[in-house]
This record gives sequence, structure tokens and C-alpha cells, in this order.
Amino acid sequence: MVKIAHHAIYAHPLPEGHRFPMLKYELIPEQLLYEGSITEANIFAPSVCDAATVLWTHDSVYYDKLVQQTLSASEQRKIGFPQSPQLTQRELMIAQGTIDCCHYALQYGAALNVAGGTHHAFADRGEGFCLLNDMAIAANYLLKKKMATRILIIDLDVHQGNGTAKLFEDEPNVFTFSMHGEHNYPFHKERSSLDIPLKDSMDDAVYLGILQETLPRLIATVQPDFAFYLSGVDILDTDKFGKLKVSINGCRQRDEMVFMQLKRNNIPVAVAMGGGYSADVRIIVDAHCNTFRAAIDMFG
Repeated sequence: MVKIAHHAIYAHPLPEGHRFPMLKYELIPEQLLYEGSITEANIFAPSVCDAATVLWTHDSVYYDKLVQQTLSASEQRKIGFPQSPQLTQRELMIAQGTIDCCHYALQYGAALNVAGGTHHAFADRGEGFCLLNDMAIAANYLLKKKMATRILIIDLDVHQGNGTAKLFEDEPNVFTFSMHGEHNYPFHKERSSLDIPLKDSMDDAVYLGILQETLPRLIATVQPDFAFYLSGVDILDTDKFGKLKVSINGCRQRDEMVFMQLKRNNIPVAVAMGGGYSADVRIIVDAHCNTFRAAIDMFG
């Protein structure tokens, strides 16, 4: 059974003017339940990640600022959200949700976090709507607990996973792969283990061709025993910021390709949603729901 991390606080930690980006986190599980793709048995609510686990990845001074609400105005601007206790709690729940997904993925093959994919968070700071790096926290958790020895992070959000790349630049047991828009945020890119910058206006055929050529070879080379997949839907042609021209069907084919390669190689995967900024929230929700549908089709 594919398990899905979701908590009500994912959707509503922000003032009214900031809530649109959060709306999808409420609508995704509602749509999946409504159409019968999942039942309540698939959903679990994570608790708050403990400080010791967070501090395997993040700097203690930065963590204290988040907990004590002492981020400067400049630090808040770089994150993009005003600080609040609810927002910090949300991020801690998302991090725990991704850790819990790791446990379920080891049991069932795949598990998905309705939120997460906060790949712009560095050890000592947040950026780009990301406070804590949930996949980095979960990857370090797996290594510390000896639940995995070789981890592959597949980041297919349209924005480079700069925080993730920096966090693991000196960690030989985590391979970071980011396939992202060349001329998109962040404008200063870090160095992932493998970066594939994409030209503006890339369509389905070219995008999927690059991924099909790269991923099987990458898995064979890295030989991971666990994978994380950041399945951002900001690659869509309808996205306000993405600059690519991938259709919603092409986006689903991308998800199917990733899941097929991982299942074929018996690699468990924890999935997080990442970005999606189409003007019509229904497109965002449908594209994200396709990721869940593809995982359910592949892993049951």
C-alpha cells in the first residue's frame, strides 16, 4: 500500500495574502480521495521532527532562530514568507513526514509526501520558500540509522536543488542529480553530483529523451539502495515561472519513467511534491495528483 504523508497544518500557516501557494496541499488529498485513487487508509499525519534529527543537517544557530522567531527581516525576505510559529511547525512536520515516508518506502516500495521538496534550504539559511531541507534531513537520518548506504536524490523540479547540492557536496554516500531550467532561479547555481541545465521552451520529446538517456545509466553507475524523488510540476508549459514547454501528459510520463526505473532496480523511493505555479490551481493539482496516480499504478 502506497502511504501518503499529509497534515492539515500543511495548508494554512500563512497570512491570507500568502495562501495561494499552499492551497494545493489541501486539494491534492481531497481530489485523490474523491476520485477513489486512495482511501483514508493511505494517509498518515506526521508529528514534528525532533531537534536532534534536524541538527544532523542544519546549523544550530539557524535552527534556534526558526524556533525562537528571531529571523531578521533580510532572512525572511530571502525565504519569501513572514516568520511565524505555525510556519516553523509546518516545516518540522514536513521533514518528519519525509522521514516517515522513508520507513514506508522500505516496506512498500514507495511513499509520498503531499508537501516537501524544500531543496533551496541550506544548513544555515532558508531561501525560495524553503526553511528546512526535508530530503536532506531524511537522507542524513537514513545514513545515521544505517537504513541506507548509498542514496540517490532525483530532483526534477524546474529550479536547481541548490541547498541540497551544497549540503551534500562532501558526502560521498549521497548522489545529487538535478535536471533544471538553465536560466531559472537560483541564478547562482551550486554544483550537484550531476547537473543537467535545460534550455528554455524545451518540449516533451526533448525533455523525456534526456531523462530516458540519463536515468538508467545513472542508476547503474551510482547503484543506490534508496532514492528520493522531487517531482516538481513547474516544468509545465502553463507554469508562470518555469520557462519550459512540457505538457501535463509529458509530466506524467516523466513520473512513470522515474518510478519504472526505480521499481525495475528494486530501489525504494520517498517522493515530495516540490514546486508548481500555474495560474489555474486545478492544473497544479491534477499534475501533482498524476504523480500519486503513477506511484499507485506502479507500486500498488
